[in-house]
Amino acid sequence: MPDPADSINLRAVLACGFCGQNLQVQGDGSAQCAGCGQRYARTAAGTLDLRLQRSKARELCFELGTPLAVDPSLRIEPLVASSAPQVDFTGIAVPQHVTPEFMSYFPKAREPGSLMLDLGCGQAPHRVLAERAGFEWVGMDYDEASRATLLGDAHALPFRDESFEFVLSLAALHLFRFPWVVANEVHRVLKPGGLFLGTVAFLEPFHDGGYFHHTHLGALNLLQHAGFAVQRLAPSQDWTGLQAQASMALFPRMPRPLTRAVMFPVEALHKLWWRAGRLVTRNPNAAEDARIRNTTAAFAFVAAKAA
Repeated sequence: MPDPADSINLRAVLACGFCGQNLQVQGDGSAQCAGCGQRYARTAAGTLDLRLQRSKARELCFELGTPLAVDPSLRIEPLVASSAPQVDFTGIAVPQHVTPEFMSYFPKAREPGSLMLDLGCGQAPHRVLAERAGFEWVGMDYDEASRATLLGDAHALPFRDESFEFVLSLAALHLFRFPWVVANEVHRVLKPGGLFLGTVAFLEPFHDGGYFHHTHLGALNLLQHAGFAVQRLAPSQDWTGLQAQASMALFPRMPRPLTRAVMFPVEALHKLWWRAGRLVTRNPNAAEDARIRNTTAAFAFVAAKAA
C-alpha cells in the first residue's frame, strides 16, 4: 500500500479527526495535529493510524413532524446500467460482488491526482476500479488487518472539507454505530458535485457486529438527511434475502451452488405465490418491483452532493 507520507495529494487533505485542524506528517512517519497537538502513530505494520485517540461529542439536528420527501421520479427497482458510463472497465479483473450495472455509475476523475475514498476498504478489492477511473485511491478502514492506506474512524473522517471527488462504501454503512454521523461526514469531505456510491444490507442476517440494516426508506432518509440528492436506490434481485439467510446463517460455508440448489424450490414457490397474488388482487404492492424490493438482501445507491 502507498505510504500517505509519500502522497503529496493525500498529505494535503489530512486533518485531525478530533478537532479538524491540519495534520503535519513527521520525519518518522507519524502525524501531529497543528491545532490540538494530538499525535498519531503508525501501527506495527507501518500503517498511519488516524483513529480517534479520545472520545468526541457530535450533535445532529433532526426536523420532527415532517414527512420523508420521496421524489416520485425515484423508482425503487433493480439497477440498470447508466446510459452514459464514464469509465471503460474492459480487461480488468472485477470483484465478483461489483456488478457491471453498478460500475457504470463510477465517475471519471476530473484531473490527474484526483482523490477518491474507499470507506471500509477491507482487503482493497476496489482499488483497481478506482485507478482505472483515473483516481488516486485512498483506502480507509478501522481494522488493522485490512489493506487500507490509513486507519480511521468513519464517524470522524481524518480529512479536510471537500477533499474527494468520489466516495465508495460497499457493504459498510450497516456496520457503523451512528450511520447518520457517517453520512454527514461523507457529505462534508466530498467536493461539490461529487458522488457517493455504495451498498447497504437489508435482509442479510446479523454479521460482523452490524448495527443498522436499512430498508429502502431508511437508506433514503439517511442520505437525504446528510444533504445528498439520491439518484438511484436499487434492490438486488440476485442477492435475495433467502439466499443471504441460507448462505450466511442457515448453511454457513456451504458452497454457493449447493446453497442455490437447496433454496431453489423455496424461491420458485415464493415467486409463483406472488405472481398468483398479483393476478388475483391487482394490488400494486404485489407488483414484481415490490416483491424484489421487499425481499432483497441489500440495496445499492447512487447519491450526489449539490454542485
